[in-house]
Amino acid sequence: MDSLALMRSFRRVVELGSFARAADDLALSAAGLSKQVRQLEARLGTVLLQRTTRRMSLTDGGRLYYAECCRLLDEIDALEQRMRAGSERVDGLLRINAPLSFGLCVLSPLLSRFLAAHPHLRLDLALDDRVVDLVGEGFDVAVRLRSELEDSSLVARRLGQVEQLLCAAPSYLQRHGQPRTPQELCGHALLGYSLSQSPRAWQLQGADGASEFTLPAPRVAANNSLLLRDLLVDGHGVGSLPAFVAAPAIAADRLRELLPRHRQPPRHVRGLRHRPPAAGQGARLRRFPRRRTAGRAGRGLLSASEQSLHPARLFRPRRGAHAVCTRPRRRPIRAAPARTHGDSR
Repeated sequence: MDSLALMRSFRRVVELGSFARAADDLALSAAGLSKQVRQLEARLGTVLLQRTTRRMSLTDGGRLYYAECCRLLDEIDALEQRMRAGSERVDGLLRINAPLSFGLCVLSPLLSRFLAAHPHLRLDLALDDRVVDLVGEGFDVAVRLRSELEDSSLVARRLGQVEQLLCAAPSYLQRHGQPRTPQELCGHALLGYSLSQSPRAWQLQGADGASEFTLPAPRVAANNSLLLRDLLVDGHGVGSLPAFVAAPAIAADRLRELLPRHRQPPRHVRGLRHRPPAAGQGARLRRFPRRRTAGRAGRGLLSASEQSLHPARLFRPRRGAHAVCTRPRRRPIRAAPARTHGDSR
């Protein structure tokens, strides 16, 4: 048996003044506890307790050992408590990478409360639509919005998913007409997301199953969904946007959803981190969003406090707000986020 366990048993016997009471307190048998004390005495080569049938007393060596034993055990307990508290304290620098539109539309409204809840934490938030090298560029966490992830040594946690909405401005549809079938898209000016995994191949899921359409070169290709949204609102063509970008414009009738019976595959929102977390990262990563149904703790992108920037709040609409993550609905206008032929935006 290890020395610390023997020391704790000996201390409890002295504190309670009885093997029977100490054994009951430690959930041991009196015989087993007596054996532990004898084992400790044999290890030390000295008698610690004088025992008779009626009383028990400490020897001179036992009094010295008891005093030092209490001091050491108290210091060990205090050290463990400090280490546990330190592992839960949220401080230091957390470097996060996220797509620009996702950062501005989804993360930005949540960060102020998150920082107020964790005053010792410093954030370095890089908003960039390209796929960054998490290890090479020194990020702790990256948010990716993609249908599939490439193989890597990183740990990925799914946070939710967003829809892609095909849309155009009322002014454009008035001039060029509204496409009624996916094939009719080829006759329209298209605006494309250049960082998509398949910029010109759009998959649409309809009543007859999934179909893939190879579209002509887009009139405009851009690597940012917010810029594409502005061009679409100004009537320059047809394009696909994540729902969290498109929904406010659709609700304001600045954009109209097209082909509502033909859906594009949703984009999965994932948090990526190193495996295992670097020293000191644990508590910081536990405050970064996790899966929508997650409870309290866990490592994740992971992404904000379990109570401030919790995925259940990140991907579930508040009353009066647009949802960031939702399942397809049949209403013509949905206040739910989505992503389309733009992947990591």
